[in-house]
Amino acid sequence: MRKNIIALALLAAVSCTSLKEEFQPVFTRPQNPDVKQTVSMTATHTIKELASKYNVGTPWTVNENIIISGVISTTDQPGNFYKSFYIQDETGGMEIKIGKNGLYNDYLPGQRVYVDCRDLCLGMYGYKSGAAYGNGMVQLGFTDPSGEYETSYLEAPLLIDSHVFKGSVEGKVTPVELSEQQLPKSSDTQATNSNIGKLVTIKNIKYGWYDTRYNEQNEAFVLLYLDSNKNKKLSSNRIFVSGTNTGITTWAMSKEKMKNYLLSGIWDNISIGNANDYNYGKVGDYRVVDEDGTVSYPGIEKAAGSVSHYFSTASGTCVQIRTSGFAKFADKEIPADVLSGQRSINVTGILTLYQGKIQMSVNSLDDITFN
Repeated sequence: MRKNIIALALLAAVSCTSLKEEFQPVFTRPQNPDVKQTVSMTATHTIKELASKYNVGTPWTVNENIIISGVISTTDQPGNFYKSFYIQDETGGMEIKIGKNGLYNDYLPGQRVYVDCRDLCLGMYGYKSGAAYGNGMVQLGFTDPSGEYETSYLEAPLLIDSHVFKGSVEGKVTPVELSEQQLPKSSDTQATNSNIGKLVTIKNIKYGWYDTRYNEQNEAFVLLYLDSNKNKKLSSNRIFVSGTNTGITTWAMSKEKMKNYLLSGIWDNISIGNANDYNYGKVGDYRVVDEDGTVSYPGIEKAAGSVSHYFSTASGTCVQIRTSGFAKFADKEIPADVLSGQRSINVTGILTLYQGKIQMSVNSLDDITFN
């Protein structure tokens, strides 16, 4: 029976000919999310033990009888998490790539979840080799039929229902306040640092991070595309807005906000390209001014953008706050005295790694407080 379910799910995944990395979530508004058919199971492995079975660059289709259990620490209702949730136990946290919108209807923060891992895929997202980079996040999902990523979403209801089981609601997760010494290193995973993937609080961080390796200041970063329907890895299709003077003063940018930033001309001098391949002109080359003074940028797609804002601890450790362009608070302004470095912030969110750098993803804007 399980093989039939896997085959049906794989067939459905292969039939999708046009996939994007991020879609706008569809929100529903139930009065009281119904939590039924709860179960009680016995975990065979901790999250740390499961993560330790992953080898970098080698996704593993689980061929053992492994059950993990954890309490949900995220919600997709404000839109900053998409088609997945994080669970955590005493040893660490892990993303479960469910593949459904509006997960908060069925999976509540503080609810215990059991995952039967057999036939699912254990992989990593966000790894980059090199001395300046490092690990991403070990996550649990389905085999990606395209081969582009190490894991994909479960998506098929039969696949979800045969692997993810809801337990009782035990109460919302209490975040752990971390010191500088408890923060993960670039080579860590959930197998080596128990705080990765968990809901944590990091206090007194200030805006901006100085990269001593490249002797440059970083404040914000967003990757845009001329056409997201084309190959997103082509240098000629990429616009990296990064460094200082990006003009980005909001936590992220909706489609309309991205358009406003673009039309203002603040990105006109940014080169189009990737890494050492910036041979495709500048953003300003696409600027057109009509006779009536109307400004447009034909050839550059207007789309929501997820933004990483760089903050630093007192000792100079980089902490990025990553916000989706589809979050309900994407266009909220960051206070000017935070951007100027006059005030520090405290942030509570899921602690992750991306290319060896610490990233925090918050459930809502209430998770960021100002000192």
